[in-house]
Amino acid sequence: MFIVSPATLTNRTALEFCQLPRRFLGRRFIWPRIEGTWRLKARLIFEVEFLRYLAALFPFALAALVWRENALAIAQAPLLMVLVVYAVEIRLLGLTQTKRDSLLTPAERDRALDLFTQRGRQILTRIAAGRKMTQGTLHLVVEQSELARVPPLTLVSVQWSEGPAVLDLTPEERKLISEGLFAAPLTERAMHKLSLARKEPLHSVELEVRAIPAHARMAALTGVA
Repeated sequence: MFIVSPATLTNRTALEFCQLPRRFLGRRFIWPRIEGTWRLKARLIFEVEFLRYLAALFPFALAALVWRENALAIAQAPLLMVLVVYAVEIRLLGLTQTKRDSLLTPAERDRALDLFTQRGRQILTRIAAGRKMTQGTLHLVVEQSELARVPPLTLVSVQWSEGPAVLDLTPEERKLISEGLFAAPLTERAMHKLSLARKEPLHSVELEVRAIPAHARMAALTGVA
């Protein structure tokens, strides 16, 4: 899981947007600061479609170098190249609709969504209470990669309707998300299974700041919520 925030990104221009919720994967390339692990950076690189296409077509380039007398014929096989890319992206890294439908039952999907909504609202309430926010709508946005047979890539951000803007989360707020969002039974992998089953990579929980009652603010501030 990578928490997207001005404090965690090197390229802050990726945070500029006009509509909520903001998507990142496939729209803008994001890169973590030095604190990001090499696994996270490698996974972000792997998410770039163009680079995956090049990797899938690398055997054709290698074959053209080895069998130079057939290089022209190899280069003129676009249909075969398209089939290779399709096989890698859809068959190897993706899931058919039948397999998606078999991942979770409708009841399991509903339970996972309810738990995600509950945890998301708790986190947003504590953030809003801690910042003494009184206006706007907060969105806890979880975006996950649509690739199935690789470790899940999960981007989490808190977006505010005023601006709109991605909140610059404090270390304490990032810790709150890290510890409170994904835990059994709704782990990051379980959330990814839900995303794949619904064919919906973006999940968002909304909280109208003005609607937070005083007792909920007090409970959030004291760590009860």
